[in-house]
Amino acid sequence: MTQNSISTMSIARAIATKDLRIEWRSKVLVNQVLPFAGIVMVLFAFALDNDGILQRVAPGLVWLAVLFSSLIIVQRTFAIESADNALDAIKVAGVSSAGVFLGKSVALAVQLLLFECVLVMLSLVLYQVQLSWGGAVLLVTVSVLANVGIATMGALYGGLGAAAKGRETLLPLLLLPAVAPVLIAATRATESAFGVSGATLGEGWPWVALLAVFGALFGFGGTLAFGVLTEE
Repeated sequence: MTQNSISTMSIARAIATKDLRIEWRSKVLVNQVLPFAGIVMVLFAFALDNDGILQRVAPGLVWLAVLFSSLIIVQRTFAIESADNALDAIKVAGVSSAGVFLGKSVALAVQLLLFECVLVMLSLVLYQVQLSWGGAVLLVTVSVLANVGIATMGALYGGLGAAAKGRETLLPLLLLPAVAPVLIAATRATESAFGVSGATLGEGWPWVALLAVFGALFGFGGTLAFGVLTEE
């Protein structure tokens, strides 16, 4: 392993640890984001007050709630950096932009994964979805890979938005179209995991492979582009 890679990984670990510690102390995810997502899920249940409809659309509702809530998580993560001009200080210090990107992505992925666990359990109760052991394995795999795509794109466009004016409204315009393929693939795979609309477990794994491709492309592209896009 080269000195550069060691430095990059050390920076990524430090950034991820710092972000997770801030979240642990502030409890924003627990006190604000989770209640918001829970309200969204309950409103969906009331708006689609039909058992058959709820079960069919449950996978899409779960991932829509994840996507909307991820906007709040990403904005908060980079608002902290922008408030103290931390990103500018990192650039001046010559810190590896790839390390910053990877650290931010890991921290976002961890928060999203914990967040999704709660939403999935909530969906099983609210939407009365049956989940088999095979479906649970598929769902866990989907959640991990979808997290990679959402977290890497969130870190990339969150950094771009933090360096631009009007970042509060810019982030949704950038992030939502970028993660649309991840949302579609995750929804289709989750349909197979839940067994809705006659979907089988075998139909979900090709979508999992597509999520893996998206995650690899987004991660590699974000590592290369983060430093350039966050330059003012």
